[in-house]
Amino acid sequence: MSESISVPTVAQMIASGETPEILFWVGCSGSFDDRAKKITKSIVKLLNKSQVKFAVLGQEESCTGDPAKRAGNEFTFMMQAMQNIQVLDGYQIKKIVTACPHCFNTLKNEYPELGGNYDVIHHTQLLNSLLKEGRLKIEGGSFKGKKITFHDPCYLGRANNEYEAPRELLQKLDAELVEMKRCKTKGLCCGAGGAQMFKEAEKGNKEVNIARTEDALELNPNFIATGCPFCNTMMTDGVKFFEKEDETAVLDVAELIANASDL
Repeated sequence: MSESISVPTVAQMIASGETPEILFWVGCSGSFDDRAKKITKSIVKLLNKSQVKFAVLGQEESCTGDPAKRAGNEFTFMMQAMQNIQVLDGYQIKKIVTACPHCFNTLKNEYPELGGNYDVIHHTQLLNSLLKEGRLKIEGGSFKGKKITFHDPCYLGRANNEYEAPRELLQKLDAELVEMKRCKTKGLCCGAGGAQMFKEAEKGNKEVNIARTEDALELNPNFIATGCPFCNTMMTDGVKFFEKEDETAVLDVAELIANASDL
């Protein structure tokens, strides 16, 4: 039986005379994909534990328009973006945390030219700052002796130059953090970028996610940590391709931290 987690919408919070400290942008994957919903729940549990006053848009949240833009449909992107900006500005939202680097990049770097200016952070950045402020505590003992490798999402790493926040969190787990040969600025895409998530790959001799999973499995990790629901799907498919599910689990950084925090 799944436990129920109650999260207020911005509308509900404002109606009760309160304003959120931060808006949690759940994203399409985090809302509708069954695997990604588990990441959403982990983030919510961690924010609750840290006593962060947050809210979601609920049914007023629409796709940021990232997939449409990457696929070349600028008109659809602008329609989706303008609708979201209208909702966000209507609630006077200033600060947003996202579970997905695609949403993070689009809201942070592409909405300003359409008039949407917000302080946007990725969930690993928020969790890391909560840790440094002492609002979030991690007991990493359950990961002692385990090996973790982190796959850099393109839109968190190379597009926005954030490499340290997820690693600083993972280092608190008492596990051995090992790096793939292609990491940080030289990281390889999981294969989902550029709207490839939603279409079959072009002809070639190897799927990108298979090549990336090979990089990770070379290290014989117990966990492949990700910071993106798309990367999570692609790396999970890669691990299944090599039939290594019993040896290597693919988990979001937030899930690993939530497990360590015994939530």
